[in-house]
Parts: sequence; C-alpha cells; structure tokens
Amino acid sequence: MEPKSLYAAQTGGVESILETNRVLKNTYILLSMTLLFSAATAGIGMYVGLSHGVSLMMSLGALGLIWFVLPRTANSTAGIYTVFAITGLLGAGLGPILNYYLAMSNGPSIVMQAMGGTAIVFFGLSGYALTTRKDFSYMGGFLVVGLLMAIVASLVNIFLGIPAVSLAISSVVVLIMSGFILFHTSAIINGGERNYIMATVGLYLALYNLFTSMLHLLAAFSGED
Repeated sequence: MEPKSLYAAQTGGVESILETNRVLKNTYILLSMTLLFSAATAGIGMYVGLSHGVSLMMSLGALGLIWFVLPRTANSTAGIYTVFAITGLLGAGLGPILNYYLAMSNGPSIVMQAMGGTAIVFFGLSGYALTTRKDFSYMGGFLVVGLLMAIVASLVNIFLGIPAVSLAISSVVVLIMSGFILFHTSAIINGGERNYIMATVGLYLALYNLFTSMLHLLAAFSGED
C-alpha cells in the first residue's frame, strides 16, 4: 500500500472511531436526560391522578410523534425537543400504571425491583456489546417480527383475557427488548447508527417496555397481579 493510501486509511479509521465515540457519548447523555425527565413527568402523572384513558391517549400521542415527527426532525435541533416530548408523554402515561402497582401491599418493592432489574439488564447488555464489539445487526428482522407478533397476541388477549397468555407475552417482550438493547448499542459501535437522536429513542423505548413488562411479571410472581 502506498504511503498516501496508508495515511488515508489510518486517518479514516481514526475519524470513524471518533465519530462512534461522539455518537455513543451524545446518546448516553441524551438518554440520561430523557430518563430523568420521564421520571419527573411520571411523578406528575401520579400526583394529579391521571386516568388510564388519558395514559392511553398520551401513549398514542407519543407513538404519533415517533412515526410522523421524529423522522423529519432527527437531523436538527428540533429533534431533541421531539425526543423530550415523546419521553415526557410516555413518562406521564406511566403515572396511572405506577399508582396501580404502588397500591399493592408490596407495591413499592415491586416497582424498585423492576427498576433495578431494568438497570441490570441495560448495563449488562450494553457492557457486553461495548466490550465484545460484536455486530448484532442480524437480529433486527427477528426482533421486529417478534415484536409484531407480541403486539398481535396482546390485542387478541384483550378479548380472551387469559392471564397465562398475558404473562407469556410479558416474558417474550422482556427478551425482545433485551435484544433491542444489544441491537441499538451494536449499531452505534459498528457504524450502523450515526444519529444519536434516533439511537436515544430506540434505547429509551427498549427500556420503557422492559420496565413495564418486568412490573407485570414481578407483580404476578408475587401473587399481587
């Protein structure tokens, strides 16, 4: 390899590493901020006693922002405000859910265990992806299919109302969201994701669904749900 070509390759490699580190740093900073903001709005939702109907409307509003607004704003400063709007709505929507579980005899313990379990899974899987630097992009298709199947099963079970099916769905969602954590972290490390706003939303949604599914499972195993 000629000296100029070698220099260009080395320079490109360094720039790629710097870009990866920048995206990773910005993603974790924004994710931390949105989690704190989401916790604050959840507290507000609990305090004012939001109904489950309002919670559903907020979740649908957040979904609308993800589908129609985020793709158009992800490459601008407006994307940051969109992320906070999404996480704020989802956080506030958690208010009625948290009030429901906290009203149980061992509710505070269940909520804390779910938070701790979510944190352990996130840091464990993120640490694994960061340490091994494996490419988990191949999981994308399987995860999306699995998520769609879980959504369909959840909709069907609304009419069936079978507790065992509900628990099975929550267990599957825990596995799927764990896979998404690996997928999104790997995408940042291996250059598949260069937009920290999109990466933040992906990781936040994985954590959100992981937490709510763990709440359901822990409550059921404790005999409360």
